[in-house]
Amino acid sequence: MLLFAKTFGCCRFVWNKMLEKKLQAYKKKERITRIIPAKYKEEFPFLKEVDGLALCNVQLQVEKAFRDHFRNRKQFKLPKFKKKKDKQSYTTNNTHDSIRVDFEKSLLYLPKLREGVKVELHRRFDGKIKSVTVSRTNDGKYFASILVETANPRNKVAEPKSRACGIDLGLEHFVTVTDDFGSYKVEHPKYLRRGEERLWRLQRSFSRKQKGSKNSEKARLRLARQHTYISNARNDFLHKLSKAIIDENQVVVVEDINVKGLLKTRLAKSVADSGWSKFLTYLKYKAEWYGRTFIQVNRFFPSSKLCHRCGYKNDDLALHDRTWCCPACSETHDRDVNASINLYYVGLGRPEVKPVERALVDDRSPHGLPKKPSRVEAGSSTEKC
Repeated sequence: MLLFAKTFGCCRFVWNKMLEKKLQAYKKKERITRIIPAKYKEEFPFLKEVDGLALCNVQLQVEKAFRDHFRNRKQFKLPKFKKKKDKQSYTTNNTHDSIRVDFEKSLLYLPKLREGVKVELHRRFDGKIKSVTVSRTNDGKYFASILVETANPRNKVAEPKSRACGIDLGLEHFVTVTDDFGSYKVEHPKYLRRGEERLWRLQRSFSRKQKGSKNSEKARLRLARQHTYISNARNDFLHKLSKAIIDENQVVVVEDINVKGLLKTRLAKSVADSGWSKFLTYLKYKAEWYGRTFIQVNRFFPSSKLCHRCGYKNDDLALHDRTWCCPACSETHDRDVNASINLYYVGLGRPEVKPVERALVDDRSPHGLPKKPSRVEAGSSTEKC
């Protein structure tokens, strides 16, 4: 652990030194020159005690941060100085078999760490190790992420049970899904809301401790562990749900949601607790892994306002209206179920279905919807449409 602490500190030190030089040149509108870590080793000999490749990767990270900023200033801000209290990490590369994993003894060998370090391996792997990123979270846990070059990176692909599914995201229920077997709703776990009271007590306890004291550090760790628990629980739920949906469906259709805009409204805490952006990211990359089709419909597609039976568009539908009755065919709709059915029709790939450009018409009634709902391993409640 001492070596990791030294490497984190040296990488942070080199990052801040390089960033300071580059920001000075940037403010003076001078040419930003390339700085190499070897320049600092003469002035600061303690840098020679850690892995040199880790320091070289810091240089690459600084240069990439500036390239990203100049390429897209709105999305990428200027890089900032790193602090000791933030999450710490470093990346090193495998040269001459300097990085090895002993699966039998559960040991990870790294540069400058010849005796190896005991690890809990997530799984076995075959292939050539390219690099390792060692990180320490705010709650004091260490992780090693190993990049491996392998011939077949995909997992086993299951045969899909349903042709397509439409997914409507919400705050009352996390998702409403319609597939070949019907419609069902997945309850919203609300991990942040459920842990809010405990977070409040831990935060109050931490704020009352004297800064810099041992009790203050203990209180900070308790608070950080609670935040980590909530984050891990949410990620576990999102991974399981997205994997189940991808396994069961050949085509997955969702709406493009303006999450950044919603985070500026009074619903910001509920939207942040949902993790919609992360959920859509998981769906997208897992669809690529398992050979599924992922479709994001334009956010202006009126999925909730269109009657899925007759195609009538209810322009007067407000956000607080959870159910509505179609004046054309007298069909009563659950807002979320109706939206997921309309997205499901888009996923079927019917030639006449064109999101945004035209509404659904009579010949798209759901005669083919079976009655039995599918089962998703993340706890869900079912509802027939």
